[in-house]
Amino acid sequence: MEKIIKDCVDLLNAGKVILYPTDTVWGIGCDATNAAAVQRIFEIKQRSEQKSMLILLDDAAKLPQYVRHVPDIAWDILPTTTRPTTYIYPGAYNLPEIMIPADHTIAIRIVQQGFCHELLRAFQKPLVSTSANVSGMPSPLTFSEISEEIIAAMDFIIPESYCDSVNYKPSRMIRFLDNNDFIVIRE
Repeated sequence: MEKIIKDCVDLLNAGKVILYPTDTVWGIGCDATNAAAVQRIFEIKQRSEQKSMLILLDDAAKLPQYVRHVPDIAWDILPTTTRPTTYIYPGAYNLPEIMIPADHTIAIRIVQQGFCHELLRAFQKPLVSTSANVSGMPSPLTFSEISEEIIAAMDFIIPESYCDSVNYKPSRMIRFLDNNDFIVIRE
């Protein structure tokens, strides 16, 4: 696994786009701090830049690098989060303009284990995560459901054997409203 992770980190640092198993579904990813790489994902997915993409981190301690003020309630909730949950934070920054929607929020999921966590630990930067499909098409839950069009557009594909689960599903989504309140968007 070390060689695959090293190869991925080198490619991500070079602005390349990868197909990889996240902690939820198969995803398309790149260095979230590289605007050209992010733009390429929008083009591959044929997705409007008005629709934001989320980022993955390996550690909640990195949140202040990308969120101006992490809500107090987030620090209470994050340590108790046991299933993949994407949190939407106000006040995104330190990311390319293309990653920050008009409302200045950013969706972030902390990956806690598995191949994706190890990749994030080695990469040390946020990784874009978006489902491995053309916009508007169903999100593939397994590698075999990923279209040839998406596969052909990738610079690197993580071997399916690095997939940690066969029971993938989208993450729960929670949006922080202010310092003390949140709403559940998707259970």
